[in-house]
This record gives sequence, C-alpha cells and structure tokens, in this order.
Amino acid sequence: MTQSPNDAQSPPVLAEADRNCWKIGRADRAAIIIDACDYFRIVRRAMLEAERRILIIGWDFDTRIDLDPTNDAVDDLGHFMLDLAKRNPSLEIRILKWDFGALKSLFRGTHLWMLFRWWMTKSIRFKFDGKHPPGCSHHQKIVVIDDRLAICGGIDLTHDRWDTRDHEEGDPRRIEPSGKEYCPWHDATAMIDGEAARLLGELCRDRWLVATGETMEPIHDAGPRWIDDVDPDFRNIDVAVARTRAEYEECAEIREIEQLYCDMIARAENFIYSENQYFTSPKIAAAISERLAERPELEIVMIQPKTADGWIEQMAMDGTRVRLTQMIGKNDPTNRFRIYYPVTDGGTPIYVHAKVMIVDDAMLRIGSSNLNNRSLGLDSECDLLFEVVQAEDPGKTRTAIRQIREGLLAEHLGCSASEWCDAAQAAGSINGAIEALQGSGKTVELLPMEEPEGFEEFIADKQLLDPECADEFFEPFQKTSLVSSFVANLRGRAKRFRR
Repeated sequence: MTQSPNDAQSPPVLAEADRNCWKIGRADRAAIIIDACDYFRIVRRAMLEAERRILIIGWDFDTRIDLDPTNDAVDDLGHFMLDLAKRNPSLEIRILKWDFGALKSLFRGTHLWMLFRWWMTKSIRFKFDGKHPPGCSHHQKIVVIDDRLAICGGIDLTHDRWDTRDHEEGDPRRIEPSGKEYCPWHDATAMIDGEAARLLGELCRDRWLVATGETMEPIHDAGPRWIDDVDPDFRNIDVAVARTRAEYEECAEIREIEQLYCDMIARAENFIYSENQYFTSPKIAAAISERLAERPELEIVMIQPKTADGWIEQMAMDGTRVRLTQMIGKNDPTNRFRIYYPVTDGGTPIYVHAKVMIVDDAMLRIGSSNLNNRSLGLDSECDLLFEVVQAEDPGKTRTAIRQIREGLLAEHLGCSASEWCDAAQAAGSINGAIEALQGSGKTVELLPMEEPEGFEEFIADKQLLDPECADEFFEPFQKTSLVSSFVANLRGRAKRFRR
C-alpha cells in the first residue's frame, strides 16, 4: 500500500521519554522545509523578527554565504548579522560551530575579517565546540529564536547547501563564495514553535554550557510570530526530541536516536520511506532484515546519494552500504528493499544530505542523524519525531505526512504530485510507481551494487572510519567484522523477541 487511509486504526504512541527520546513537547505549529533555498529565506525572516536572542548550533558556519541568491542584492550572512546587531543592540547572537577545521575555516576569503568585526560587536559571540572525544563531531543543526521558534534538521548555514527543489542542471546560482560551482544538493529541516521549540532552546543552552562554560538563562517574555508566509504542515502536535552524544568528561553517553530508529523499523507495517546521506550501520541493517522477514508485504525505499562526498567518505561508506544491502537481500528474495539515487534532467547525480524517515504515513522523523555508526553513538545529533497519534487532529496529520512523502517522491522523479498519486494507485506499491515513472530527464536510478575491493573492502569490513563508539578509534583492528556485527545484531534481536 502506498497510502494510509485517514480512518486507519492508530497504533500506540512510539515516543517514550528517557528510552527512545529525551523529552516530548507540544508544537502549536510545525512545518517541514525542503531544500535550502526555502530554508535560508525562512531563517532570515525568523532572525529579523528576533527580540532577545538568536542561538545557532551547527556542524559548519560560513559568514560569506548569500542567503538569497534569487535576489540581485548581496545579502551575505556576515553583514546580515552585523545589521541585526545594529538594529537591536540588546539582541544576543550566539553561534557555536564544531571546532574541526577551525583554523582552515578562518582563512575562507573574508571569513576571518568578518569574525574580527563580530568580535568587536558586543552582542555577537562566535565560539568553537571541541568538547567531545577525539574523532567525534558536533553534528547538530539547530537555530532557536527567543526560545519560541526553532528549526532543526540537516541544513547548516554554510556554503554548498543552497539549491531549489528543481535541482536544475547547471543552475548559475549554485555557486560557492569563491566562485566555484558545486553539485545539486537535496536537504530538509523542520520549523516548530511552542513548548517543543523551548525544548530545543534548552538543549542548545546546555550544549553552549558544555562547550564554553557559560550559562544562558531561558527566555520567557519574548518571542517572534510564526513566519506568516509559511503554511504549517501540522498543528497542535507533540514533538519528540531524540539525541546522540558520546561519553565525555561529565557527559554521559546518549543513544536515543539509535533506539528510535530501531523502534520505527519494528513498527512498520506497509512501508518505510527514507532519505539519508549514509547507510552503514549493521544494527539498522539487522533491524530492517528482521522486519522484512516478519512482514512479507513491507516495502522499504531509500533515497541516497550515488556516492559519498569526498574520497575518505567514499572509502568508508560506499563499500559498507553495498555489503549491508547484500546481507539484507538474503531475507528479501522479492527485492522489496531498494536504494535509489536522484539525478537532474541532465543526468548529474543530486547529492542527498537530508535525514528523513516516514513510516506508514503514521510517523515522520527529521533531523541531523545519518544511518551510520557515528550518528548512532559517536557524534552529537538531534532528531524530531512527529506521530499521527500525538496530534490533536490525527486525520489531517496523516494526510499532511502523506503529502510530504508524495511531494518528495515527485520532486525526485521530476513529476507532479498528482502524477505520482495516479502511478501509485495504478501500481499498488511505491516501487511499482517508481518503476512506472522512471525515465529520461529528472528521475531516480537504482543504486549500482559495485563490490568493494582491496583497501576499500578492508575498510568496509572493519568499519575503520565509522566506529560505533569513541574507544574504537584507538582499537580499530580489534573490531569484529561487518558481517559478524550484522549477524550478532540479528541474533540479538531474535533473542529479545523470543523473550
């Protein structure tokens, strides 16, 4: 089935605080924002309406980026922040960036000069986050405005991110501050308000304290309006916030995101639709394999990049993805689990950086985490979960999730949402509809299963660059093999099920 009827019986609530999520808070409104063209425009509007504080927590941050390449006027992020501080001297602007590559990033064109100007501006504080074990990264991408409006997902305020949903071949606006062109880029994030936004404010203040030793008080008496030209996808819905964090000094390990992925997969009845940058976790692969064996009608569709971004990432991720897919195939004789990659109308692969999972149109998850070991137990991550059963109006919420999924599939296949719906109804399955709509021009292609060889095979087998915990960085050759890890996870899940 490709659609879940609005009157379907609702499953029990999946999110459980202190087990597969941190906390749950109500959002009066929530919207899913697809691709950075809209995100940059919306976050700019949100920051313009800030009264007391702008708090940005990110993997990367580049002061040189143009927030609106569709406008001829120069609107780079660095000058925009200076203008905000000038307009409202009491406004606190706090920005936290992962410290890896800090020295290199300082010499990005005018970036260093702009940071000096920020340093001279009392209301702007820019800090690097190095409070994590060696080899870990700070990977959350969150913006919080006055503790009342928050955006959380996969998009950083940095270069190489801006693109439209058309992902046009050779779009001249898709250009780095240095003048270099970059590849088409697909991404996603979510905007929320209400108590859910205040939870993200608390999370970010806690991270600022860990990284800098400085305390920020919550804001209770200010807050921007919802951005008027953004139509909410959901209203009056509880939002679960899930995290990953490695153990470090006084900070305990957190693996809520891993548990939430496993729980969502185990709950799937009809389909799982996923967009993700990586797929290298034996634990997730084992959960998928088990659920495919349990549910003969289950379809799983992943939209991923054709190859990882960068030589090191390709060595670490691409071969492992192939090996795990082959292992899943042993429980999938009818080929219900498929990975596709999108291409432009000129045939150029579109890089998929989004982290989205939709299960049976009953739950939608969006955030910063990838389906790799790092995101499940090593890097700092933050995901949001929206459930139909947690909404004031479950019927409208289910319809909204379905429309988001249909819109994403239509975007990748270069068709309209109505054309997708017609194809899905005729085929009776997601993969069948994809096959019917595939063709020349903007489309998706099945991921080629090219066997890793030589050094790439060794890296994939030992997961050398994608450890499950920080200690494995220092004991890489004592790790179990990828196959052994997959089998152990599969047996462990079966043992727990028998209990």
